[in-house]
Amino acid sequence: MKVVYFSFSGNVRRFIKRAEIENVMEITSDNCTDPINEPYILVTGTIGFGEVPQQVQSFLDVNHSYLRAVAASGNRNWGQNFAKAGRSISEDYNVPLLMKFEVQGTNKDVIEFKNKVGNFNENYGREEVQSH
Repeated sequence: MKVVYFSFSGNVRRFIKRAEIENVMEITSDNCTDPINEPYILVTGTIGFGEVPQQVQSFLDVNHSYLRAVAASGNRNWGQNFAKAGRSISEDYNVPLLMKFEVQGTNKDVIEFKNKVGNFNENYGREEVQSH
């Protein structure tokens, strides 16, 4: 599955690079309103007091129908606002929050993310089929 990410300070970009995911797209000011036509998992940082970055919101305004899950980076110093952008996107678009990680993530976080992305298609499809 495609992984779309936004990196304000480079931390999410480093996380994605370490995850060695092949099908990725970075959201930039130049492409944040370009449509994509395939399902994706979004990875974003959190800015300010827990806000979704404007480029990410612009991207979601155009591409929310293909959003399948979200993961978010943040700093634990912000307490309950840690990686809050992920929780906000999850609630606003009714998609799972796969995980939250601090700054650029630990090696354990990278492995967990790779596993979740790798298994997401299978699990997502199974949940759809097995709905009761």
